[in-house]
Amino acid sequence: MVSGVALYKTSQGWEFLNEAALEKFIWENLEHLFNLTGLKQQYISKGEICDILAVDINRRLVILELKNTEDRYIIQQLTRYYANILEERPFQDQINYSLPIRLISVAPSYHRHNLIDKEHSKLSFELLNFSVIEEDQSFYFLLQKYGDTFFQKKYLIPYQPIETKFPINIPEPPQLLIKWLGSCTKQEQEGFLKTRNKLLSSNHRMKEFSDGKSIQYGSGKTRLCAEILFQKSLQKPILFLWLPTPSTYSYPWREFKKIVVGRLRVWTNGETISHLGHVPEGFGKMKTKLEWSQVPPEKRPRMIENLSSKSRTPVSIELYLGCRDNEEKPDFWDVLSELAIEKWLGK
Repeated sequence: MVSGVALYKTSQGWEFLNEAALEKFIWENLEHLFNLTGLKQQYISKGEICDILAVDINRRLVILELKNTEDRYIIQQLTRYYANILEERPFQDQINYSLPIRLISVAPSYHRHNLIDKEHSKLSFELLNFSVIEEDQSFYFLLQKYGDTFFQKKYLIPYQPIETKFPINIPEPPQLLIKWLGSCTKQEQEGFLKTRNKLLSSNHRMKEFSDGKSIQYGSGKTRLCAEILFQKSLQKPILFLWLPTPSTYSYPWREFKKIVVGRLRVWTNGETISHLGHVPEGFGKMKTKLEWSQVPPEKRPRMIENLSSKSRTPVSIELYLGCRDNEEKPDFWDVLSELAIEKWLGK
């Protein structure tokens, strides 16, 4: 199963949260949707960025340009990418450049200018339409050749709509959070919402406020307890809590050091919280060992593993809480949100 995809409901139906969410879904399903093998996402050629490079079963290069909304310049973009890549000829060990390059556009609809550009171009283009449909509480990606109602492919989208019932004394989540949570598993959604409910019911001074880029909890910008940001590269919301730093709290050092509170990033594994890392601002450069294993060896930095904010890896939640040997694990969402509230009230 691929990771979750962020959708949101509009007056016309369902859409991907953004173009990056669309690209993430197509990249993870290239073989099923197009019978292609991916080479590179966001490939940079002469200062321009191709959404996806792939090859078909004949080692023929395929350039895909994706649009989440109608765009009148998509044919021109593909033309430039074609010229740039034909000059550079990357991935020569995987591509047969003696075969014509396939140029594929995927968009919900096409502007009349796209059709004019296509008609008068010397190149050949494959125009595909897509839509997101809901059937029996499941969501599907419907792919069609432009102007051909007989060619259709339908593929399940791993989207988990969030529950709409919330405690009476807690305001409904902002639409921004609802959109972000669409890319999470059901367990992650429940964890985020449980944490939010605990924060907002903890004290009358605890408020929820957003600037459109982040959702924060506290009594002001300088007195925060929690923050949620959406990381575009992962297409997932990330939770940050103001907690004791791992270097002063992780078991067994907490008994010997003065507790220092800092901004900690929370990692999840699809079911519960798995790691914590001290990230004073932004998203930081930490990755779990599993995430680092997916980075090419030549691009991995010199690994630094400790409990500080300079570490390349976060701390496991069991080490942080000192519950590694416990047969029954606590509810990590509950424990961390209560600890964050305790430290916030003590400021």
